[in-house]
Formats: sequence, C-alpha cells, structure tokens
Amino acid sequence: MKGLRAPITVFDERQRTQAIGARRTLVAGARAAAIGAVLTLAGWPPGASAQDTAYVGDGKCIVCHVDDSRHFSHTRHAKIFRLNPKTERERQGCEACHGPGSKHVANALDKGTIIGFTREWGTPVEVQNAQCLGCHEGGQRSYWAGSPHALNRIACSDCHSPMARLSKNGLMRTALVSDTCALCHQQQRAEFQRRSHMPLPEGKMSCADCHNPHGSVTRPLLKADSVNETCTVCHAEKRGPFLWEHAPVRESCLNCHVPHGSNNDFLLVGARPFICQQCHSPPLGHPGAFYNASETAAAAQQPGGNQSPRVIGRGCQNCHSQIHGSNHPSRARFQR
Repeated sequence: MKGLRAPITVFDERQRTQAIGARRTLVAGARAAAIGAVLTLAGWPPGASAQDTAYVGDGKCIVCHVDDSRHFSHTRHAKIFRLNPKTERERQGCEACHGPGSKHVANALDKGTIIGFTREWGTPVEVQNAQCLGCHEGGQRSYWAGSPHALNRIACSDCHSPMARLSKNGLMRTALVSDTCALCHQQQRAEFQRRSHMPLPEGKMSCADCHNPHGSVTRPLLKADSVNETCTVCHAEKRGPFLWEHAPVRESCLNCHVPHGSNNDFLLVGARPFICQQCHSPPLGHPGAFYNASETAAAAQQPGGNQSPRVIGRGCQNCHSQIHGSNHPSRARFQR
C-alpha cells in the first residue's frame, strides 16, 4: 500500500561477520581457480594450488623457520593471524599466504610445493600478488590492475616486507616509503638532491603524499585527478579561482615547475627572467628586450658590459608579484 515501507531486516554483528566471511570464501575459491590457471599457463609446478595438499599449521613451519618466525611475530599480520583471526584463511597463519604446506614439509627442496615471495624462489609474480590481493583488494588498490607497476610485473614483496617490521607503517622494505621508491626511481632520487627541492629528504613529506603506488586514474599515479589538483592540496593559495588567471598556471603547474627538484629557485624549470621569456618573447611586446648573460652584475664590470635590473633583481616578479593569478583591478598584469 502507498505510504507503507518494506520491512527492514536487521543483522546483528555476528550475522554480519558470517556474511562477510562467506563472501570472502567465495572470492577466495574463485581466486584459487584463477591462480591455478596462471600456474598452468606459466609452466610453473602447480603444487602450491593442488587439491591434494593439506594445511599443517604454524608449528611445523617454526621447526625450520625459527628466525623468520621471530621476526614475523612483530608484524601486524602475525598479531592478526595468531591473536585475532576473523576468517578461516587468517586462522591458517603462515599458510594463509604461502598456501598449504604438507608437500613442502615432505620435500622442502621442491620450490613448486609452496608459494614464495622472493624473486629467487620462482613463484610467478601474478600468483604472489593474487595472494596479497586476496585480503588487500579494493580501497587504495582499486586501480592496481592495469597500473604501471602491475604491467611491469612488480610484486608486492618488491616494496613490502611482510615477514619483518622494518618500517613504522606499511611493512616497507626500508625504514621510509621514499627510500623504498628510490630503489627503482633513481632519477627522482637524484632530483631531490638539487638545490631547490620538495622537503622529502628532510622527512617532511613522502612520495605517497602525491602518488598512489598501487594505481590511480592518472599516468604518473597521482592521488588526485590532475597535476594541479595534487599541488593545490598543499598550495591552496594558488588554487583560485581568480578574476585574472595566468594561462600556463591554469593549464598545469609543470609548465613552470619541476615537481621533485631543480637547481633554480622555487623548483622552476628555468632561471628568471628567462623562463618568462619562453612565452613573453620580444615580438609580443614588453619587456621588448632579450636578456642574456652579458647583462648580469658581473658582466657589467667588464668593458662594454651593460647591466639590467631585471636580470640582477631576478626579474619579472619584482613587479608582477601575483604571477599565479590576481583579483586586483590591475587586471592581467598580475602586479597586486
């Protein structure tokens, strides 16, 4: 009848937990089938996913892996698996990630009987990552499939160390997120050593403040939808909107700035006033002259030298101080 609402079924917390567990069991079953297919296609021994293997328990693992168990006991995974497991998979402990271990116990030299998380062990990267995504799917990892790291066959264990707590957060391979990124991104690491740089070496930020290493909708794995939206999370005063906008600023911050580090002031791509003259060239009017090294203070002391206050005073922004945009009646001159 009109005006009557359908009855609402209320689940208590126990029923909700059971429903979530059932759903995860279904997902795990489908994922296990997919892993088996990947193993077969890769030509890798399918012992890790064979149906005739059985769980043996952490006690068997610790007999041989004494040091690994001691290091692992300090991690969040160990506390969840051993102290507060919520699903049947979590109750398996070591085998929740490495798979059933009965065949590994019978023949420890056969690497095909257990899932390993190192490059040397030989388990396909797809299989390793599928094990991790069995629990860590969604959220920040929603765009992992098809991301640059996934396409380049980067394994979760290339960046993370789930068997030992080497970092404060995230179980990274190194103490800091940025140091882990720098293991591969050597060019960006060098850029951060330049005279003007983001305060990453000082520990005031990390790569993850701007990037999502697990995937995003942008090519450089930005956390926001564009470069400008990422930059203005911190540089809010540059966001606008302004009555008088500077076209290259509106288009992209990278037109004038280098995101990681530069040998010019304020991470600029070139020295002032030369960076301005890349667009504001003499044929377009003011300043009407091309500045060069002969107009510096040092060159003025040489015979025939002619100094320019715009070069010595670092140029255009002495007058055009609001170069990112302005609401002042001076209009597009960006002087106030």
